[in-house]
Amino acid sequence: MKLFKHQQQTAEFWSSQQRIFDSSDPGTGKTIAAIAGYKMSNVRERMLVIAPLSILKPSWGDDITRFAPELTYAVAHGDHTKRLKAFESTAEIVVINHDGVKWLTKNLSLLANFSHLVVDEFTAFKNRTTQRSKALAQVAKSFEYISMLSGTPNSNKITDIWFPATIIDQGVRLGTNYFRFQNEVCTPIPLPYTNNATEWREKEGAREYVADCLKDITVRHVFEECTDIPEHSEHTMLVEMPPKVMKEYQELKDHAFISFSQGNIDAQHAGILAKKLLQLLSGAIYNEDGEVIDCHPHRYELVLDLIQQREQCVVAFNWRHERIALAKLADKLKIPYGIIDGTVSVKDRERVVADFQNGKLKVIFAQPQSAGHGLTLTAGTSTIWCSPTYNAEHFVQFNRRIYRTGQKKKTETVMIAARNTIEETVYEKLNGKVVRLEELLQLFAEFSKTTQK
Repeated sequence: MKLFKHQQQTAEFWSSQQRIFDSSDPGTGKTIAAIAGYKMSNVRERMLVIAPLSILKPSWGDDITRFAPELTYAVAHGDHTKRLKAFESTAEIVVINHDGVKWLTKNLSLLANFSHLVVDEFTAFKNRTTQRSKALAQVAKSFEYISMLSGTPNSNKITDIWFPATIIDQGVRLGTNYFRFQNEVCTPIPLPYTNNATEWREKEGAREYVADCLKDITVRHVFEECTDIPEHSEHTMLVEMPPKVMKEYQELKDHAFISFSQGNIDAQHAGILAKKLLQLLSGAIYNEDGEVIDCHPHRYELVLDLIQQREQCVVAFNWRHERIALAKLADKLKIPYGIIDGTVSVKDRERVVADFQNGKLKVIFAQPQSAGHGLTLTAGTSTIWCSPTYNAEHFVQFNRRIYRTGQKKKTETVMIAARNTIEETVYEKLNGKVVRLEELLQLFAEFSKTTQK
């Protein structure tokens, strides 16, 4: 296994610690470093990897095969029999998807000869109240060595880090009581015009406090400091919507109601209204029965124009109607494409990625939550956001599919936003979240370097 210097440092840190947070940037090779750390560990029985379904084989399986061919692995996915077969095999590494932890709680005896647990993209377990988070807490008790991996550990708010931290050390560093921790790092602000609703805002210095608490178990490497890679740029493309669309937009915004020939849209709740406005700008809007009301084709046409002007692209879509319309237009223009979303099987995703990397596809239309982790799409040079997302983790991770180790060309991220609309506001809020995330990650980097010295 040939490691970069930063991967060697991570592997050594990994092998010398029982509990680890690896918050290195997407694209720095956390998977490979973890495999190397496992090989270097003095105590080495079997290792369980819990990861997103989409990267069990494409990321973990392939990296084990390429960088540690002497190790064997098995993927525990499917029905009870298939999962059981993987655990009862002689494989040194067993890889299972996030939701598989619920199955494991009913089969804890299978973990008797495991020493290492790796939770990849641990932000899937940030909510302490979900079934799979509770299941992970139960499963983690069977392991002596635990490692948490994510390049976006604090995607939306500082309190997201609390539950993963308790999995690592049972509350030693951030406490065993969530509400006490919340009070330490946030201030409750009553929301006007609501019945006892409260917004918890981060206190000044909260990120420094959390980073300091976790510094002795944290390793972090910044992507740009680890590799020599061509320049990457990000820019928002502000577009003028046709007068008819803007009139419909303004009517829906002002009255939370609009009538189309295909039906009416009633969005009295503020959250629903925001979603409907975003849908309208993207090209179609859903009624309360989930039926699509087509509004305009301008966004799809713009995206296809951008694709034709570039080399290979990865396009992010958030709505089902976007996927359908983009694919239909690509067919019309005879542009070879692939699709990655929740409807596409793991096997088909692997084929799409391979075809894209081999130059057989000009574009992949992808849903960020389905293609935002682990996938390497370095044949692409442009990431295009057909419509914005509120999720900072999805945003950061998706943008790193092309901008990662192995990229040989300049890359760009293009964010399409209709001028003077909610889309501009969403990107402003999103960038605010990303800024806060990057600030925390920078602190992690500084504190972890100090600790390692």
